[in-house]
Amino acid sequence: MHVSNWRASARLSWLMGYAAALAAVTLVSLFIGFVVGRINLANASMLYLFAVLATAVIFGRGPAVFAAIAAFLTFDWFFVQPLHQFTVSDPEEWISLLLFMLTATITGQLAAGQRERRREAEEREREAVVLYDVVRLMSESRLEDALASVAERLRVELHVPALAVEFWRPTGELVRVGSGDANGIDEIYRSATPAHVLHTGRPPSSDEHATPGRWVRIVPTLRSKTESRNSSKIGVVPIKVGERRLGALVLLDPSQQFDTTDNRLVSAAATQIGLAVDRDRLRKESTEAEILRRTDQLRAALLNAVSHDLRTPLAAIMASAGSLRQQDVAWTEEERQSFAQAIEEEAEHLNRLVANLLDLSRIEGGSLQPDKRWHDVGALVEDVVDRLRPVTARHHVEVSVADDLPPLWLDAVEIGEALYNLVENAAKYSPPDTPITVEVRHNRGARVVEVSVFDRGPGIPPAALPHLFDPFYRAIDGNGTPRPGGLGLGLAVVKGLVEAHSGRVWVENRGGGGARFVITLPVADQPADVPPAPQVTAA
Repeated sequence: MHVSNWRASARLSWLMGYAAALAAVTLVSLFIGFVVGRINLANASMLYLFAVLATAVIFGRGPAVFAAIAAFLTFDWFFVQPLHQFTVSDPEEWISLLLFMLTATITGQLAAGQRERRREAEEREREAVVLYDVVRLMSESRLEDALASVAERLRVELHVPALAVEFWRPTGELVRVGSGDANGIDEIYRSATPAHVLHTGRPPSSDEHATPGRWVRIVPTLRSKTESRNSSKIGVVPIKVGERRLGALVLLDPSQQFDTTDNRLVSAAATQIGLAVDRDRLRKESTEAEILRRTDQLRAALLNAVSHDLRTPLAAIMASAGSLRQQDVAWTEEERQSFAQAIEEEAEHLNRLVANLLDLSRIEGGSLQPDKRWHDVGALVEDVVDRLRPVTARHHVEVSVADDLPPLWLDAVEIGEALYNLVENAAKYSPPDTPITVEVRHNRGARVVEVSVFDRGPGIPPAALPHLFDPFYRAIDGNGTPRPGGLGLGLAVVKGLVEAHSGRVWVENRGGGGARFVITLPVADQPADVPPAPQVTAA
């Protein structure tokens, strides 16, 4: 990726290091000649250590060794007798010069080693910070938005004019998310064959660290040479999960060839992007599988309803109607009324079953839109309890409505449906001659109206409490068999209807047996000029 430019830049940096070493030795020599020489300072050669140390810290080992050798030769030439010769008249001077040379070389190496460790620490810190940012950015809910943020972060960090992330969806659709100037992104998208590809390095093992990959130049074929003219500045980093390729990071015209740290950084970023893309795929597949599971569950429930819950009341209706039509039997008036009552009760049962199925379908489909108006919830509760008298005939029903109830902004039909299901559920599972209490009160602190339904049934098994309001869920008795009656729709419908009014519903067991179901509905500020709407009877 612009290897000629990188080589020129590297050559210039190399020359600057050695030129700076020579300049530092020259400055120290001038200082010794014009300043130190006048005061006859012993061991003046040690001043060259400053030049060696500065060169080692700034430019590294090579220029530091060069500075030590240049200092040795310069001091011998200009300041050791005989002057301007590379010979030494006093043998002791040889020892001093060699000791200086050894000291300068070791000192330079130590300083250069510290410089290298500092540089490696800074590179590790940079790599860790960038990868942390990539992981945080990939936590965005929408994959394309997350990839756009990651592309911008990497583009700025790697100093490239444009960068794009490409990946394929399971359907085969190619998705591209770019960052940078428009011309650069357009050049990336128009490129046919990249000029360089970063190959993966050796994977980590128990004994060795992983090694970063290296850039490999792609030699175009004769057929693709024309198309590759616009691709000479393009570099590609494959995005893989295991051995499966998901896409690529595409970079345009980096200012210099990446070093080992950049290669490791961009490879790690590509790995994180690959994991995020694969997680998004798995999440969507999991959602689709859950939808299919729920669909199969609904289909099975509907089949069960058709085969049992619908056929049973239909059979009773047909039997009663058939008996009424028999001309050869003289039915008494009481018997005729009994047949008619059976037809009416079973028809009502069918109506409730179909209504619950339709309500659940609207709730699950997100099409539930309450027709809210101002209503008196106390009157609504009393109306629901009155309609349930045939169902609760074998129980003692008590209704307690507080006097300070405010009007509520709600859909009377839907909330009436929820209350109907709760009271009917209490009557279904409570033994005959046990009390069912419906209590309505105003919780001023929480700004809600609470409607509670108490019963003295068997209570709710602790394991069933978290799932009781799930569609098609039926509580399991102590012997491991589902409780009889119903499809497990009523409480799910209650939850959906109440939550559509920004309310809550929950259940808790009572001391001494039984359960308490609670609905809370928020209290809204009613305009002074809007009177409560007339009570609507729930169907």
